[in-house]
Amino acid sequence: MRIGGLASGMDIDQIVSDLMKAERMPLDKLKQKKQILEWQRDDYREMNKLLQDLDTLVFDGIYRQSTFMKKTVTSSDESVVTAVATSVTANQTVEIGNITQLASAARWTSATITTTSGSVDPNAKLQDVTFTTGGGNFQFTSPITLTLNVTKPGSTTAETVDISIDPQNDSLNSIITKLNQNTNLGVSVFYDEFTKKMVMTKNETGSGASIEVVSGGDLLKALGFAIDSGTNMLQQDPGSGTNAKFTINGLETERTTNTFTINGMTYTLKNTTADKVTISTATDTDAIFNSIKAFVDKYNETIDKINAKLKEERYRDYPPLTDEQKEAMTDKQIELWEEKARSGMLRGDSILSSGLSKMRMDLYTKVEGSNITSGFSQLAEIGITTSPNYLDGGKLIIDETKLREKIQENPDAVYRLFNNDSTNYSEKGIARRLRDTIKDTIGKIEQKAGKTIWTNQQFAIGRDLNDINDQIKRFEDHLKEVEDRYWRQFTAMEEAIQRANQQSMYLMNAFGGGMQG
Repeated sequence: MRIGGLASGMDIDQIVSDLMKAERMPLDKLKQKKQILEWQRDDYREMNKLLQDLDTLVFDGIYRQSTFMKKTVTSSDESVVTAVATSVTANQTVEIGNITQLASAARWTSATITTTSGSVDPNAKLQDVTFTTGGGNFQFTSPITLTLNVTKPGSTTAETVDISIDPQNDSLNSIITKLNQNTNLGVSVFYDEFTKKMVMTKNETGSGASIEVVSGGDLLKALGFAIDSGTNMLQQDPGSGTNAKFTINGLETERTTNTFTINGMTYTLKNTTADKVTISTATDTDAIFNSIKAFVDKYNETIDKINAKLKEERYRDYPPLTDEQKEAMTDKQIELWEEKARSGMLRGDSILSSGLSKMRMDLYTKVEGSNITSGFSQLAEIGITTSPNYLDGGKLIIDETKLREKIQENPDAVYRLFNNDSTNYSEKGIARRLRDTIKDTIGKIEQKAGKTIWTNQQFAIGRDLNDINDQIKRFEDHLKEVEDRYWRQFTAMEEAIQRANQQSMYLMNAFGGGMQG
């Protein structure tokens, strides 16, 4: 039971509060230390994100051989043939001509569908319709299994396809849906209400496609499709299902599709012609240059931000604010204070400093080895040098004219400068060295500051935070005991004063009563 100055007239609450402020100072120090560790952890993770972003850009850009194989492709007649370079190393010129036939998909068109009612309702249940297509009468009341042996263009092996039809529930539209959705059948089907015909088209182009009817033939006949009586094959539309026929550099050949790839070039035939169309490739200097420039810009941005953190001023006169201090300040004052308080968390950090030094060495160390072409063994030789201003912290500068010339001269040599593969550091390409250093630096930072999915116990700052949290909990328990002790002492004082007051009143009453007698 706490007695708050009823007997003494003292503001015990305020006295205890003031006493506890002094007792709480070590706790505030612990909380400030915790805040500094959290800021440091967050800053480390921010640096790791910068490094990870740089690594991703390197991997998606200058690390890929395809980046340095980019070609511009020209066609002497794009209305007939176009091409895209997919994996071409050397520049080439190809002649495609005498395109006598384009590849087309096999197609089956039905006769006009007729019924006893004289009209065709695509949504009517099959059991409610009597078909008269082809002069016969077809009415379906029992379940039907449509079994087809389907051969793809260019294949000699048929695949059996079963499609179940329920006349009580299925209509012409639902049958079409089932045909379209069967990936093994591989066709696109539609019904044209104007002509009252169905068209079924193979999804792949090329000759050799066929559909053999094993069972359910009457349903297909009712829907107007002709079936060869000798082979049980659906009768294909004349002129459909053809291969593309053409010559390439004088060689007569065929393809099942109008788009095909030869020696890393993907060609698309668009029209027939008796003439020759010339396809030429050239190094896409702009695309390769832009990929290298994107790397240089990202590298400069990354080391600029890391250097800024390493040089950031540490204001030790601005410790983290306590809760009581924040209550006495405006939001703007808190913002300005904390801007200084959290400044310099990574000032002079050895992990980051070492990482930057290693990255600079990765970039400037000569790449050796038998795969490296003379004049392409260092960045400076292809027009990439270091800024002469020491304040730039090792930023890279591009001589655009020289770099473009080197790319045009030998793009493969530029690729090997960045990506030569070796276990020997001196023979390893610049991009590979850089990625190794980034990975190593990220790993060291993670051991120090972890990552979001890690528990505190898995990294150094996290373990320090756990220790401080334990200290804070113990100290808070201690403060509770101290506060209780203060209150017990003041309560005892109040009770003593109360008893003294009672005795004094008793004596006064006693003496006062005697004098009156």
